[in-house]
Amino acid sequence: MSMGTANRSSIDWSDFRNTVGNAHKIVVVGHLRPDGDTIGCLIAMKRALTAMGKKVLLLDGHSVPPALAFVDPDGEIRKIADMTDEERAFAQSADVVMSVDVSAWGQLGPEATELFKSGTSGKKVVIDHHAVGDEIGDVRCVDPNADSAGSLVFEAIRALGVPFNKEIADPLFVAISSDTGWFRFQSTSSGTLRRAAELVDAGVKIDESYRLQNEQESFARFKLLGAAATNCERFLNGKGVFMRLTQKDFEAAGAIPADSEDLVNTPLSVAGTEVAVIAIEQKDGTVKASFRSRCDLDCGKLAREFGGGGHARAAGASHPGDFETACKDFMDKTVEYYNALR
Repeated sequence: MSMGTANRSSIDWSDFRNTVGNAHKIVVVGHLRPDGDTIGCLIAMKRALTAMGKKVLLLDGHSVPPALAFVDPDGEIRKIADMTDEERAFAQSADVVMSVDVSAWGQLGPEATELFKSGTSGKKVVIDHHAVGDEIGDVRCVDPNADSAGSLVFEAIRALGVPFNKEIADPLFVAISSDTGWFRFQSTSSGTLRRAAELVDAGVKIDESYRLQNEQESFARFKLLGAAATNCERFLNGKGVFMRLTQKDFEAAGAIPADSEDLVNTPLSVAGTEVAVIAIEQKDGTVKASFRSRCDLDCGKLAREFGGGGHARAAGASHPGDFETACKDFMDKTVEYYNALR
């Protein structure tokens, strides 16, 4: 089965193919707080590059969260701070350093940024689908209209001439399905479904992938969801839901930071909800916010008001102030953006 030309990205992969084809040692880096899209891309890319005879090291500023360990069962993604001397030497001497699902210094994290800027003389390659990023990379394969980084990695692997097998298809399917909300987000296109179908043809079992992604939550996350639901309020005349989570909520639930991932999507199942926001107190005292929209409110622009970014329908940012001040600022700015639409 071939996807044909429908719904492909606008990227010309020739520079990518030549750069990677001539490389021997390659480092692939994901963004901080890696999600299903990032982790799936990292694992799929390594397996494809390894099939080409390349030596590959996967890095991230943070560890793989327990809920996504099934995508990386062998612990191939190394936390940058935990690299061995041998791994660090490999990274410094790599022919190519590639970032996937990220093109902004802030989302790469300080260690990966250092590697990109001065830690290696290798060529820098960026594969990303975010609308806003920094001008990093010698070879930029960026398409903000793509549904996921997974779909771009799908194209990249195809451009390299590596056939899809189950070992590559499984993590790629996780990447694409997770970042499209299991094919229900507005970003989902016929091309998305064609790619998914081709991965199923390569061996993906849809029921198994769904179960691993969505039916393995910890009891701590379940309790944390209860706290978020308790600490929420309606705003925007009932069309918005604002949730709060403090460090005390995490302690009471026995939860870890990764347990809060995607909780912001839950209120969107409530009838009439167009906007959802969650504010999460961090251990360092800052406050992280995630924004979701099912209307014309641009979450990416909203997040950039706080130095963050993302997509029109999903974005995130951080606030340096105390928790209550941050919550007020997040809510006030959301109201301002929503009212500007009227």
